[in-house]
Amino acid sequence: MRLRRRPALALILVPMALLAGCAPAAIDVASVIKVGNLTTGWFDVGVTNGMNKLVPSASFTVSNTSASAIGSLQVFSVFRFKGESEELGSALIVLHGQDALGPNATSKPLTVRGNWGFSGLQPRAQMLMHKDFKDATVQIFAKYGAGQFIKLTEQQVKRQLLTH
Repeated sequence: MRLRRRPALALILVPMALLAGCAPAAIDVASVIKVGNLTTGWFDVGVTNGMNKLVPSASFTVSNTSASAIGSLQVFSVFRFKGESEELGSALIVLHGQDALGPNATSKPLTVRGNWGFSGLQPRAQMLMHKDFKDATVQIFAKYGAGQFIKLTEQQVKRQLLTH
């Protein structure tokens, strides 16, 4: 009778062990993932409802400084007016497949933009100097596997006009 139980137990435990090996290994996102080439500014969306519209924008790369490949990294960014909690927009980018980060690799440039910003009748460059213009910040977070999002950087959005 015991001979039959062991094969049945093996049929359960072996697949479980194999599946456990498929789970992503834990990585210390804060120490191995770095943001580089961060450029911020206000993107010219064009004319919306008869007014010029600018939204916050950030372009950056993400680097894996470890000796191990990272198969699927989630990068989350959020824009807010400086000192405020309401979002101007957010974006989630997942680096996987061809975009996954190999050992000591850097991503292609990633660009994220807010949904909300400033609209006005004046020329776009003058909008950045307007007395009611508010500065914004961008926060960039990353997460791997089932871990929590870790803040990688926070930077003020520069008062410069971006066209691409």
